[in-house]
Amino acid sequence: MMQGQTQTVATAQRPNRTVRGTSTKAATFLVLALALSLGACGGSGITQSFQRGYVLPEGALEQIPLGSSQEQVLIVLGTPSTVATISGEVFYYISQRTEQTSFLPQKEVNRRIIAIYFDKGRKVQRIADYGIRDGKIFDSVSRTTPSGGEELSYIRYMMRAVQLNP
Repeated sequence: MMQGQTQTVATAQRPNRTVRGTSTKAATFLVLALALSLGACGGSGITQSFQRGYVLPEGALEQIPLGSSQEQVLIVLGTPSTVATISGEVFYYISQRTEQTSFLPQKEVNRRIIAIYFDKGRKVQRIADYGIRDGKIFDSVSRTTPSGGEELSYIRYMMRAVQLNP
């Protein structure tokens, strides 16, 4: 090289791929995280189901015809949740099913009370399957709604007790 001459060195500018690649990955991660969190809010989160009280075996009510003895009812259905002796003897089998999605509070899905009414000779007089439909007590077996009296107030009392004591 001669004096007075300068050497020009061309340096190629390489794109900084690590910075650009990292920012693309971070943006992709943020989009996925946002999509998952919004999806959980939309009701597609994890749902758990909880069963409380008596679980009625499949076909159990068909094994108890009218006129069956109280002992036969105990053999087929087991010990009742509660017994009423107000106007004749009645066995009540109470159950409740709730569901909880992610972190949201539990929501009652189904409440059911099986009532087995006995006559004075301790034979099955009537079988009722009570549930909640639109906030009213509804007998699924006879498709009637009780009109009043001691039975209705006692069943209402039991349903409120089950609801307040999960």
